[in-house]
Parts: sequence; C-alpha cells; structure tokens
Amino acid sequence: MKALLCRSLGGPETLEVAEIEAPVPGPGEIAIDVEGCGVNFADTLIIQGKYQVKPELPFSPGMEVAGRVAEVGEGVTGFSVGQPVIGMCGTGGYAERVVLEAKRAKPRPDGIDGVIAAAIPVAYGTAHLGLHQRARLQPGETLLVHGASGGVGLAAVEVGKRMGATVIATASSAEKLKVAGEHGADHLINYEEGEFREKVKALTGGRGADVIFDPVGGDVFDQSVRCIAWEGRLLVVGFAGGRIPELPANLLLVKNFAAMGVFWGAYHEKDPEVVTESIRTLMDWLAEGALKPLVSKTYSLDEAAQALDDIAARRATGKLVVTP
Repeated sequence: MKALLCRSLGGPETLEVAEIEAPVPGPGEIAIDVEGCGVNFADTLIIQGKYQVKPELPFSPGMEVAGRVAEVGEGVTGFSVGQPVIGMCGTGGYAERVVLEAKRAKPRPDGIDGVIAAAIPVAYGTAHLGLHQRARLQPGETLLVHGASGGVGLAAVEVGKRMGATVIATASSAEKLKVAGEHGADHLINYEEGEFREKVKALTGGRGADVIFDPVGGDVFDQSVRCIAWEGRLLVVGFAGGRIPELPANLLLVKNFAAMGVFWGAYHEKDPEVVTESIRTLMDWLAEGALKPLVSKTYSLDEAAQALDDIAARRATGKLVVTP
C-alpha cells in the first residue's frame, strides 16, 4: 500500500510517498481502509519533533481518519468488516490503510460521507470537549473564538452556536471572517485592523467575553486576558501564531477568571468515555444539520505534503482532507 512517510524530522518537503507493507491488526485492534484523513496543524509539529507525542521514525503522520473496517483483530467486538467508522489514530492516517486500537474507533452513520467525517474528530472534538467539558459554556453567554475560519476555530463557532452562545469571531482577513459569518458567528472582528479587545468590550457592554477559545496564542492571547469577563474561562487550545504566551497571574486574581488547557488527544487515555460521549453528541448534531463542516480542499496522497505546507502557512479555511 501507499503511505506518506516521515523518515527524518523536518518540514513537509522532507516527506515522501512510498510503498510499504499493509499493517495487520493485532489483538484489540482494527484495520481501516482510509477514505479521508483530516489535516491538522499538529501534523506539521509532529514531523518536526515539536509535538507532545514523538513517534519512532519512520512513521506516517495523520491523526484522524474516516473509512471502512477492513479487518478485525482478535477479541474485538462491536465492529464488522465493511462498517463505516471514524478513527482517532494519532499517527498513520496519511496512508491507504491504518491500524488502531478498536477503542479509538467510533461507528459512523451510513449517510455521512467519508471526507466530511474525516473533518470531525480533532477539530470538532476539541471544540466540543473544550466548550462543554472544560469551559461549561452556558446558553446566553458570549463566546469569543480566535482563528475562527480555521478547522478548529470554525468548529468552535458552530459548536458554540449549537450550545446557545452569542459568538464573536476574529480572523485575519475579511474573506476569512465571511466564512465564520456563514457558519453562524454573530459578530466579526478583523484583528489585523488594530487591537480587538476594545471592540469585544463594546460588543458586550463593557463586560467582556464569558468564554474565549484561543488556538492562536501570542499577541492574540495577550489581548484576550484583557477582554475576558469576570469569572470568564480562557481556553488554551494551541499556538498557531508561533509564540507561546505567558499569563500575568495578577490578572487571574483581579478579574477572577480561569485559564485552562484543552488537550483533546490526552482524553483517549485519561478519560476515554468523555471522548465517546462527545463524538456521539457531535454525530447527532451532524445528522440533525446543526453542524456543517467546511472541507475547503482535498488532496491526493501525492499532494499531502502540500496540504501540510498550506496549513502551516495558515492559507486554509475550514478543514483540509487527504483522500488516499
């Protein structure tokens, strides 16, 4: 089978497509024939050795897949050959077939296309787990979403709206903000046009945002701590802006807010039932039409390195998906 391989740490240009032996599931595992693999910013970090997880070389990147069960390993129940599924594999998704623990796969309704389903686990899982499990977002609260046209940001806009929040979206261009508006954002702010914190305060009557969803970090984070509401919750999702910010503890005290991390991948080991319930909820919302994932571009396996370059350069809106 074909797979995109990382043989040495580096940028997307160091990756190569190669023929390798198809993996075989062991006890407790299943094999999935991949229909789509979601592209994530974390993929660009893991191939450089800059991610929290550092797999042994060589490996194929790709954290989330959708496809059909190809083989079932010993002791696995609840899955059958040909069944449509999504899988949270961590690595290995940029390939024609991937093997993963059965507990990391979830059933996928027949009516949900594989390419669309591949856009769900990481982005929507992070958004839902962050807003529901961590921030406890309530109907009627104000949610500020940064990087709101990217994969996880746009997911947070849709999930926040489904949870009953008023959503303020920020992005770096009018074109990106238009996408956020089309997916439910109530207010749009271009943070390339000056500081956004006063605009957020104006939109909230001086109160600030109850919950802030930040996958950008850097200067965006610095401004966020100055426009968060009393007893607000600031979700640290990632650092796509490049700089890991530092939090002045005096602001935590004076504004009585909480800053909390959202490491979606760790829940698979720490509290897998939370992931199961979250994915089940997201699939229900998807079926009812409350979520409309935007897959802005698909790439063949031979083009997968370009997909990683596009997401690293923040040229993408919505999700990018590799279709082996």
